[in-house]
Amino acid sequence: MKASNPFHHLCLVALALVAFLAAETPAYGQLDIPGYPNDVTGYDPREIAMLPRYCIFTPTFVQAGVPGSNDVQALNHWKSVMGETYKGMHHYCWALMKTNRANLLAPDRPTRQAWLEVSIGDFDYVIANAPKDFVLLPEILTKKGENLIALGKSVQGLGELLRAIDLKPDYWPPYAQISDYYKANGDRQKAREFLEKGLSLSPDATALKRRLTELDTTKDVRKAPPQPAKEK
Repeated sequence: MKASNPFHHLCLVALALVAFLAAETPAYGQLDIPGYPNDVTGYDPREIAMLPRYCIFTPTFVQAGVPGSNDVQALNHWKSVMGETYKGMHHYCWALMKTNRANLLAPDRPTRQAWLEVSIGDFDYVIANAPKDFVLLPEILTKKGENLIALGKSVQGLGELLRAIDLKPDYWPPYAQISDYYKANGDRQKAREFLEKGLSLSPDATALKRRLTELDTTKDVRKAPPQPAKEK
């Protein structure tokens, strides 16, 4: 048996490390956001301000000493509301921060897509560890579905939106997202069906009413007969 070659072994290790790092790097582009920390765990106050209030009371935000997170009464309140899922809810807050970086801060499309891509793992963490009756699960599924559609993964995205509807049929946001998807792809009938279904279960949803009005208005404009030319 030949003696092992240390140099060959080091090369294999180096190649494995390169492969690992490549797998961890989004295929869409870089993650640099000018003027902001390299990662959301830098907890920039401008980003914190865009989050739901409860985020500063989730575990890693508290550990990082984010301003306001030392409010013990509020901390205990959110622990009680979220139950065991509280332990992993910082992942959802990270996912929201990454989504905000994509939609509000990214300087170009590749960077936007990269932040959307890295948000998915954080959504998945919470979804995998939350019970089906977790109060925020329909919202989390909807946000993930929206990001997947933006990444061009419409089948998976629509699946998550439908899961949100199954869990809470009167929660209107997934109906809006599905309708927007079908409208953007030219299927106005499907877009209408989801708006009407959503309104049948959540009749006061202003966002659904507005979308339905816009759908009707656009349709009416297209069907309007041409105006006769004015006589000179």
